[in-house]
Amino acid sequence: MSASSAASRPAAAMLGMSIREVSQALRDGRVSATELCRKCINQIQRTLYLNAFITITEETAMEQAQRTDNRLRTGVLKDNFCTENIETTCASSMLKGYVPPFNATVVQKLLDQGAVLVGKTNLDEFAMGAGSTDGVFGPVRNPWSYTSLYREQSTEDPDSDWAITGGSSGGSAAAVASLSSFLALGSDTGGSTRNPGSLCGVVALKPTYSLLSRHGLIPLVNSMDVPGIMTRSVHDAATVLRILQGRDERDSTTVQAPSTPPSLPEHFDIRDICVGIPKEYHAPGLSKDTLAQWSRVADMFEQAGARVQEVSLPHTQHSIVCYHVLCCCEVASNMACFDGLEYGHCSKVDSSTDAMYATTRHEGFNSVVRRRILSGNYFLLKSNYKRYFVKAQQMRRLIAEDFKNVFRSGIDVLLTPTTLSDAARYSDFIQEDNQTRSAQEDVFTQPVNMAGLPAVTVPTALSHRGLPIGLQLIGQTLQDWKLLTVAQWMEQKVNFPIIHLHGESNERELNRSVRERTHTIGS
Repeated sequence: MSASSAASRPAAAMLGMSIREVSQALRDGRVSATELCRKCINQIQRTLYLNAFITITEETAMEQAQRTDNRLRTGVLKDNFCTENIETTCASSMLKGYVPPFNATVVQKLLDQGAVLVGKTNLDEFAMGAGSTDGVFGPVRNPWSYTSLYREQSTEDPDSDWAITGGSSGGSAAAVASLSSFLALGSDTGGSTRNPGSLCGVVALKPTYSLLSRHGLIPLVNSMDVPGIMTRSVHDAATVLRILQGRDERDSTTVQAPSTPPSLPEHFDIRDICVGIPKEYHAPGLSKDTLAQWSRVADMFEQAGARVQEVSLPHTQHSIVCYHVLCCCEVASNMACFDGLEYGHCSKVDSSTDAMYATTRHEGFNSVVRRRILSGNYFLLKSNYKRYFVKAQQMRRLIAEDFKNVFRSGIDVLLTPTTLSDAARYSDFIQEDNQTRSAQEDVFTQPVNMAGLPAVTVPTALSHRGLPIGLQLIGQTLQDWKLLTVAQWMEQKVNFPIIHLHGESNERELNRSVRERTHTIGS
């Protein structure tokens, strides 16, 4: 097939390919790098109503595509990764107009391998949230809200009846799910890639803490932050992981990546695996659809010959409170640099340095960020330090020990839900405050960050509402490859459907309101 005939194929057919498939098409000359890049940018423009992007780097992307070879992979980044000469906002007024002079390490590694950056994606402000609804650029819409199955069940207008993406990396998940990109990077502090990955029906990997460099990732919680990988297949996630992993002299917490094969095995004997089912993860609020899928996949492992057994993680019940204390403490420390003196937003109030400092932070941060800063400073007061921070660190160690004890008993991976249910309607989701929503949505994901373990969410089925349900696999430290091998086996068995958007009705009007909030470079 010629490049011209490949270019004439429906965009969805080409954009729905895996990284491996599209790389082969590029090598065979069935499509050129610039044609593929143009298809991605066109798809972004067609789906602007999702509000997934803060910045579209059209001119930069086309220049990169012209220089690249058959290694090209179009990708997007959550807008809390530093990008040289491209605005990085963290979806906050505090950083509007901030243009970093360098690339984050993971960004540079992708570019060195021929990746093309087509845009930077929307998020909760400074990655604080579980819905991608609290950023200054507005909420992100779940692409599955615009499929025929979901729309046929709704009697309301698409502009008022739509589901959230989850967060805080909702823009990245929506970009991959809507076929606007083959891969996306998010950040994962308490589940911020796995949560939206599950709700948007994409594979989302949270690698072992220290396996990927955090240099250039604007920090939320240094001791838990990990760059996360989002793709449409487990094999693609493994491909990206191989590129990004390894020691970085700019991040002293990184470690040398363990030796791994060139790719995941095509055939794998699941009978060698023991799967643990944590009994504490039968949490209040777990939906019938999610529970049914959890049981179905556990049975699938058992019927294929894997050993499946119930295990206990007794300190999981304390994890949410522990995470809240530690998160707020580190947020208070990390946000101290945003003072209006060096970079970012600066208030026009100049009656005194103290007044300028206070007004800058009030104007630049939303109420969610300010609340976490205040809470963190309270927990760190001399009179409260041992009562809150030290106790939370002690509980964190016990949570990590629970996981170690389970894996020492012979368990290879843990199988759990990723979220309590499928994606909530936006109108329902915003009825509760950010802290309550985050506590509910992170119940299954954030213990992994406390322990520094690798975890991946794999889409398994659609709910009765036509929205994705994902399940989480948790692995042992630095055994990310083994985790992905099991995840690929699971992915092949569940046979999750490909997304089909419901046509373009109402899209033009929706796009018009979003275009004002999205910055396009080079259009």
